[in-house]
Amino acid sequence: MLSTATDELPASRTDLFDPVQLGSFRLANRIVMAPLTRSRAGSGGTATPLMAVYYGQRASAGLIVAEGTNISAQARGYAFTPGIYDASQIGAWQPVTKAIHDKGGRVFLQLWHIGRISHPALQPNNALPVAPSALRPNATAFTEAGFQPCVTPRALETAEISEIVEQYGNAARNALAAGFDGVEIHAANGYLIEQFLRDSTNHRTDAYGGSREKRARFLLEVVQAAVNACGSARVGIRLSPVSPVNDAALDSDPAATYGHVVECLNTFRLAYLHVIEGITQGAREMPAGFDTQALRLKFNGRYIANNGYDLHLAMEARRHLQADLIAFGRLYIANPDLVARFWSGAPLAMPDRATFFGGGAVGYTDYPPAS
Repeated sequence: MLSTATDELPASRTDLFDPVQLGSFRLANRIVMAPLTRSRAGSGGTATPLMAVYYGQRASAGLIVAEGTNISAQARGYAFTPGIYDASQIGAWQPVTKAIHDKGGRVFLQLWHIGRISHPALQPNNALPVAPSALRPNATAFTEAGFQPCVTPRALETAEISEIVEQYGNAARNALAAGFDGVEIHAANGYLIEQFLRDSTNHRTDAYGGSREKRARFLLEVVQAAVNACGSARVGIRLSPVSPVNDAALDSDPAATYGHVVECLNTFRLAYLHVIEGITQGAREMPAGFDTQALRLKFNGRYIANNGYDLHLAMEARRHLQADLIAFGRLYIANPDLVARFWSGAPLAMPDRATFFGGGAVGYTDYPPAS
């Protein structure tokens, strides 16, 4: 199934296709392939040869942010997702990063801890998932038996938090060993880091709860661990300030909370800030009093815009200097040659939602490039 190109202006009237510096790297263009969970990993959370084909097909993106990858066995909340916490996983990722680099691409790995959006069937020894507070989310987890309702998680003990921070640092080091150019810290979409950050999901009374400064502590400790492992120019972070997905009710003052986070992030001199503008995979409208451009202007580095972008919207964002790079997610599922299609004005293929999660090559590596 094809859709007609939505942009009526020639692609040459934008710098979207021009090289750009990002951290330590000169990217071929300003187009980013956003991280996409596809649940195609093999036994033990290892990347597969099929994944090398999939990412290699999409290496013309200026930057690929590879799918959310578990930093530990406890971090898992979706079946058939990859990990980056043991030697077999490191080795299995190496052909994937090589496939991208052989075609001139760059790739960061998204570091992921799901927190409470999980299920005992996905946890070691069928344990309860963990979270900042024992609040059951109205959400589902993708298990090998299909989607199942999430359970009430176990609240982390204070002493356990430093262990998870260390796991993030180890995962970042492992990512470099696997050949990744850097890492993206997943602090969005209602997963563990965002569960700590928002007062709707963090009811703690210790050093990691209460004021926004305390609620941001876990996030900033994770960033420090990743920077220590990789260097700041190889670390980015993803935020979703106003997205309520995974039953993450908005913070009581998202402008102040996320503004504080961005101000603190400036001290690290990160490669980029990647922001989901609006509701993840949904509307781009902002609640009253919130403006993503305020975050962009506050951040002293590259800003990657994400959510609902097509070529026309991306070109407009660059014309008005509202973003440095633009991330595309679902468009990359069915259009491995998205950069070329955007440039030429070729029609875009539409993905088959039935093959988004799990399975093999069908709906994964069998989407052809434009003729």
